[in-house]
Amino acid sequence: MGSGFQITVVANDSTEANRDIDLAIKEISRIEKLISSWDSNSETSEINANAGIKPVRVSEELYGLIDRAIGLSRLTDGAFDISYASMDKIWKFDGSMKKMPSDEEIKTSVSKVGFRNIILDPANKSVFLKAKGMKIGFGAIGKGYAADQAKALLIRNNVKAGIINASGDMNTWGRQPNGKEWTVAITNPLNKTKAAAILPITNGAVVTSGNYEKFVQFNGTRYAHIIDPRTGYPATGILSVTVFAPKAELADALATSVFVMGIETGLNRINQLPKVECVIIDEKGKVFTSDNIEIDRI
Repeated sequence: MGSGFQITVVANDSTEANRDIDLAIKEISRIEKLISSWDSNSETSEINANAGIKPVRVSEELYGLIDRAIGLSRLTDGAFDISYASMDKIWKFDGSMKKMPSDEEIKTSVSKVGFRNIILDPANKSVFLKAKGMKIGFGAIGKGYAADQAKALLIRNNVKAGIINASGDMNTWGRQPNGKEWTVAITNPLNKTKAAAILPITNGAVVTSGNYEKFVQFNGTRYAHIIDPRTGYPATGILSVTVFAPKAELADALATSVFVMGIETGLNRINQLPKVECVIIDEKGKVFTSDNIEIDRI
C-alpha cells in the first residue's frame, strides 16, 4: 500500500507477541493483494482493465468496501471518491513544478472521475466502471481498512490490547500494560518537532491528513497534495485535519474529505456523524474542533 505499518501488541511474552504480530502482517498482506491496483492479478486491476467494457464479479469483501466507499462519496458530496485514480497526474509535489497547470488542463484532468459512474450489481456482486479509462484506487481508505481488519483479527485471537499504526493512521484497542489509556499526539504543522495537542484514545482510530510535507506554492497560495476530485484543484487554507472515529477506514476517508470540503463545511459534516470528532489546523496555526471534543493543548 506504499505505507509502513507498525504493530504493537500487549502480550505475556515475546514469543506470544511475535506470533500475534505475524498474524496481523499476514492479514495486511492479504488485503494489499485484494485492493492493489499495481498488482495486475488483483480484483481491483481487473475492474480497471474492464472499464467501459463489462462488469466484473468480485469477492464479497471487495464489493462491500466499494459499496461503503460510494456511501462515503454521497456523504461528502463527492469530496471523497475512489475513482480519483482516473485523474490525470498534472500536479507534481516533488519540487519539479514551475508553473500552475491551465484551467483547461485542470478541468480535463478530472473528466473521467465520478463515483456515480461506478455501477454496482448486488445480485451478482459485480462492479462496472461506465467510462473507458476510468479507474478506482484505495489510497484514501485502503490502509485504514487494512488496519481495521488486522485489529479485528487480533481481537478474535484474544489479543487484549494494541496499536496498528499505518504510517500515522492509528487504530487502538484496550489499554497500556500500566492500565492507562493510549495517547496520541497531533503534530504541530508549523513546527513538526512539537505536538499541537495530546489526546487519549482507548478503542478507536485517529487519522491525520496534512499538507505540511507535500505541497506547492504559486502566487502566495499554498496548494496541498490532496486534490478535490470534483474540480481537479488542490485543497487550500488547511495545514492538517485529524479525525477520530470508531474505525480507521472511516477516519481515513473523512480526514481527506474534510481537507477538500474546507473548515466550515467539513466541521458541519463531522458534527452530524455519531462518535466522530475532528481537529483542524489552518494555515495560520489556528485550531478548530468539532462540537464534542476536548483537547489538551501543549
